[in-house]
Amino acid sequence: MSTPISVLLERKNAGVCSVAPTITVAEAVAEMNRHRIGSVVVLEGGRLAGIFTERDVLRRVVGAGIDPLKATVAAVMTADLVTVTPATTVDEAMEIFTEKRCRHLPVLDGGRLVALLSIGDVTRWSVDTHRSEVEHLKNYISGGFSA
Repeated sequence: MSTPISVLLERKNAGVCSVAPTITVAEAVAEMNRHRIGSVVVLEGGRLAGIFTERDVLRRVVGAGIDPLKATVAAVMTADLVTVTPATTVDEAMEIFTEKRCRHLPVLDGGRLVALLSIGDVTRWSVDTHRSEVEHLKNYISGGFSA
């Protein structure tokens, strides 16, 4: 699938939920719960500093016995991020998700954060694409379309 992820992003909600690195883990979790999402990007001075995910809560906070009311997001976020551009293909994104065992990829265009691509976004697009191909083939076989 050499389709660029910019095609997927056209169908996705344009907003990216972000937090400051100085807020507490509890505040970040409350923000994630309010928006019903599994991650937030962490912006410092408008620049991407990291990502804070449900997995970070489980491993770096709860698993480490850290107090979420006192710890800041900066202390437990994932700072070493893999990012992509809108020109990255769906295949490349899928490969990154698999190799890096991550679920979210910040999308940067000219160094500016433009979106957050999730593994769910790619899965949903893949299912929709395959469903469409199946319908086309069914119609072709039944004589609904000409070659």
